[in-house]
Amino acid sequence: MAQHQRPVIYQLLPRIFSNTCPAPMPGAPITVNGCGKLNGITDDAIAYIKSLGCNHIWLTGVLEHSHDADYTRFGIPRNNPHVVKGRAGSPYAITDYYDIDPDLAENVDRRIDEFDACVRRIHAAGMKVVIDFVPNHVAREYASDAAPAGIEDFGVGDDVDMFFSPRNNFYYIPRQRFEPSVDMGSGDDAYVEFPAKATGNDCYTAFPGACDWYDTVKLNYGVDPANGSRHFDPIPPTWFKMLHILRYWAARGVDAFRCDMVHMVPVEFWHWAIAAVREHYPHILFIAEIYDVALYRPYIFDGGFDYLYDKVTLYDTLRAIETGNVSAACLTSCWQTVEGISGHMLNFLENHDEQRFASEQYAGDPSRALPSLVVSATIGTGAMMLYFGQEIGEPAADAEGYSGHDGRTTIFDYWSVAKVRRLYNGGTCDGPLTDAEQALLSQYRSVLTLINREDAFRTGAFFDLMYVNYHNPRFNPHRQYAFMRRGADAALLVVVNFDSEAVEVDVNIPRHAFDTLHMQPRRCRATELLSGRRAAMSLSDSEPVRCTISAHGAVIWRFPLPKAKKDGPADAFSAEND
Repeated sequence: MAQHQRPVIYQLLPRIFSNTCPAPMPGAPITVNGCGKLNGITDDAIAYIKSLGCNHIWLTGVLEHSHDADYTRFGIPRNNPHVVKGRAGSPYAITDYYDIDPDLAENVDRRIDEFDACVRRIHAAGMKVVIDFVPNHVAREYASDAAPAGIEDFGVGDDVDMFFSPRNNFYYIPRQRFEPSVDMGSGDDAYVEFPAKATGNDCYTAFPGACDWYDTVKLNYGVDPANGSRHFDPIPPTWFKMLHILRYWAARGVDAFRCDMVHMVPVEFWHWAIAAVREHYPHILFIAEIYDVALYRPYIFDGGFDYLYDKVTLYDTLRAIETGNVSAACLTSCWQTVEGISGHMLNFLENHDEQRFASEQYAGDPSRALPSLVVSATIGTGAMMLYFGQEIGEPAADAEGYSGHDGRTTIFDYWSVAKVRRLYNGGTCDGPLTDAEQALLSQYRSVLTLINREDAFRTGAFFDLMYVNYHNPRFNPHRQYAFMRRGADAALLVVVNFDSEAVEVDVNIPRHAFDTLHMQPRRCRATELLSGRRAAMSLSDSEPVRCTISAHGAVIWRFPLPKAKKDGPADAFSAEND
């Protein structure tokens, strides 16, 4: 039987990842700045991503969405620029759920074939494909020309005189024209919407502001926002339309859906839709972007999600440790918050919504990433995600146009990233790196490959060591964090140092850890997995383990354990806490 593999996801925007424009100009159109293509995700690029320890590639922004480029010669209507954010548009303002964005195709008429070929290349490398599913909202000018026969567009047959009807796909503001606080143009150039539809971020007026998602329209799943009443019997039409979309892409070989803002869609829909998809495609993974901890368990156990973003617990805490005065000891509350569901968490240091770790708005120095990376990757048994360019310290220092100097890589502009372009090297992904970039890349590769190489990290038990080290004079719980993982044949001691100075710490291990992890104290030859160093060390409750850790560093000491007897508690060795 194949071993369980934790998903290790490499997120990339094809629009930027394979764009080789040498000198992009802020706010410029596609004719000036160019655009990366799906064909640019070459076999070499996929092999490079796999070499990092990744086993999934998230192709972000591949569904057709609002954009400024003109494809009318291909029969694709041009979007009104007043409801497009930036020149390239938001990948989350979908204009056709059944189509691939023409920006990403070398041959626009064969864009779906180019997507299929990209999927085949990824699968041939033994990896899996993730795409976005955006269920909460669509672009204001949604109009599918690629939907299969018999599939009606959203809004067809809606009663536009009703704010809410369970039979409608949208929410309407009757007798009101759409009048956001941004320019909608004038004359023939104007964008006109009457009656106005509710905006995607639950803005139920005709007057969204510039910070609202004014380029999108909220979809109606049968919940009346006026009183919270739920109308799910009979099943609302929006549910059936969304299920068909999921099945369509599953049939094209997609292995997982990263589902956008799932907590804005009722959990009852997910319970119904995920089960229905898995009737035909039982292997499909569902990954939830979610920001409400109180909803974690309902969206796992009732909704059926495999993995949830652990943003508001682990990510936010790691960031606060790095940028604020928050103690590393607060990491204990992170795993306690998700105890029992830790195997369903997806951890990350970067994604398209967050500021880059190396940006001046975050850490300002990519060499400081190792302790956060090690904690994210090894504290649980769920999924781990990497954002393209993160592994070489991309600082997002550009002001690309609509996306200003904000510490993020733009999702709204046609752009090319110098560091990524140099690494990409025309699709070979073997471009020259500086010594610092190469060192960082080696760190990422070491940590991410450990995730599935060591069964203690893949499925093993966890034990937090902080409570016995709070008053340890040779351990600073404000700047260091320590825990153990237990696999079938080894115990791993993980200690990270968030401090700017190298430290030598003594880590106490209590008797309770030995009892809980079903192991005995022993002296053995241990291996430090990040550096390869070996040393004779004692794993004991009577003397601490001494660790030397560099500034912003980490150690993972591997203590081999005797093989379990056939009648011993072997199952307990690899039992996940949850």
